[in-house]
Amino acid sequence: MNQFSDIRAERVGAHVLRVTLNRPELRNALRTQTLAEIAQALETAEADPTIRAVLLTGGSKVFAAGADINELAAHDAVSIQTDSRPKHWAALRRFPKPIVAAVNGFCLGGGCELAMHADIVVAGLDARFGQPEINLGIIPGAGGTQRLTWAVGKSLAMRMVLTGEMIDAETARAHGLVAETCQPELTLERAQALAETIATKPPLAVRAAKEAVLKSFESGLEAGLTHERKCFAALFATADFREGVAAFREKRRAQFQGL
Repeated sequence: MNQFSDIRAERVGAHVLRVTLNRPELRNALRTQTLAEIAQALETAEADPTIRAVLLTGGSKVFAAGADINELAAHDAVSIQTDSRPKHWAALRRFPKPIVAAVNGFCLGGGCELAMHADIVVAGLDARFGQPEINLGIIPGAGGTQRLTWAVGKSLAMRMVLTGEMIDAETARAHGLVAETCQPELTLERAQALAETIATKPPLAVRAAKEAVLKSFESGLEAGLTHERKCFAALFATADFREGVAAFREKRRAQFQGL
């Protein structure tokens, strides 16, 4: 599947697409092309019913140390208004299938924002998270002020955004930025195991579950509960629901088809 230069995209197992950032000489700095390639890979994955989850990683040494500063430096207050990067970030935001991120090393600036677009983050104990844009005279521009606050709360988000200081993996886990931590050499293996587990679940229910959880951040409680109930009721019409119930009653492993 890999026809890219800034990323590698390859199927691992039957139903998981692994996307690896591939600019190691620049600590996986996220230029516009990198984001465009990620968006393209996700578009292909969305259209492929055999892909049920995505594993996103920067490799064993670094996730992404931030945006490509040389590219950003070429902009001014006028040109940045027509920058194409926001549409690529929007493609990540709209992707309906689960994304599991495996984070080792630096996960800073745009890299931290990219990790926060994932649904589950597994971090090696060597991971370091931060939003250091303040040191360049700007602020996070791809959701860093918003998603970080959702994840860790106002006080820690303010500290990270206003000081540019990093936090370690255990602090990130304790405050909800990551789901779990592990030894650095096991990060990719653990994240892949989670993605593969999710890929065994009924695809329609998984997509509905992701949508419903995300809805809790985008609307009030009543609207979120209403949306949850609609998704819940709609899934009773699926073949996977009938298969799940039958498998439970017959004490066997369910075979979900996404129908």
